[in-house]
Amino acid sequence: MTAATEDARAAALRDWLKGRPGRFEGLELLRADASFRRYFRARRDGEPVVIMDAPPEREPVDAFLRIARLLQALGQRPPRIHDEDPQAGFVVLEDLGDRTFTRALADGEDESALYQRAIDRLVELHRAWPGHPAQETPPLPAYDTARLLDEARLFIDWHVPDITREPPGDAARSAWETAWTRTLEALPPLTPVLVLRDFHVDNLMIPPEGTGCALLDFQDAVLGSPAYDVVSLLEDARRDVSPAVVQEALARYLRGTTWSQEAFRAHYRVLGAQRATKILGIFTRLHRRDGKPDYRRHEPRLHRLLRRGLAHPELSPVADWMRQHLPQNPATPATPAGNPP
Repeated sequence: MTAATEDARAAALRDWLKGRPGRFEGLELLRADASFRRYFRARRDGEPVVIMDAPPEREPVDAFLRIARLLQALGQRPPRIHDEDPQAGFVVLEDLGDRTFTRALADGEDESALYQRAIDRLVELHRAWPGHPAQETPPLPAYDTARLLDEARLFIDWHVPDITREPPGDAARSAWETAWTRTLEALPPLTPVLVLRDFHVDNLMIPPEGTGCALLDFQDAVLGSPAYDVVSLLEDARRDVSPAVVQEALARYLRGTTWSQEAFRAHYRVLGAQRATKILGIFTRLHRRDGKPDYRRHEPRLHRLLRRGLAHPELSPVADWMRQHLPQNPATPATPAGNPP
């Protein structure tokens, strides 16, 4: 949005609040995110609330409202919805406070304990989903090969040209898609679950009641592999997670669920690499197209995660593509993929 558009949205929000139940005071910008959404904090009749501003032509709120209610039905902890106007793009939400897991970690709270909370939330969600009446609602989009491949294209559309200084040719693009198609379609089957897609410490909060964890930024939820949100949490694009915590969390998740460990770990490795390519593409696009370069400071971490993932046999088609087309890329394995340590 341009500055003029932002000012118009803020003015529209103030006008909108005048017509809603309660007395709103102290409206102030809380944060903006990588999308076109913004969040404001205010007080309604003396009680703190958060107001989502989502321009309907850019960020419709219907999906957010639907998933929030779905999560509540599944016994999860999204912010409660106090008021909504999807046509205007405004939603008044419960104020969950400021204690994201990211801030709690920065304040010295125990990393292992926080990640156990997050894993327990995923265990609860994944155990509740199969057979739950909530599945009778209109089906969510499938996080299938086509959608995952579409995300992997972000790497070749944005990040590869940033490395090579020229767009890849048709043959390279076709080979990239073939490599990912082979890799994804070779995965063993796992029962689909509700996948929140942005499940990491920036979007997890210690709620006012102090126990468990509350959920943010879930409007893009889909039906897909149970490994996706686990790898999103443990192979975080924005922070290094202790290897001991990763192993402990993986073991805790597998103890709490009934998936085949071999199948789950294969999904975990492949989707971790897919997610790294997607985010590298997104962060490059945020810089080149949207003028938001700050996200690029996370690229070295993403390259490390991708390089480690590509060392696994499941990902050998993608690793072979990287060695052929991007030999100088930091994420490219230096030797042929083989059995992991």
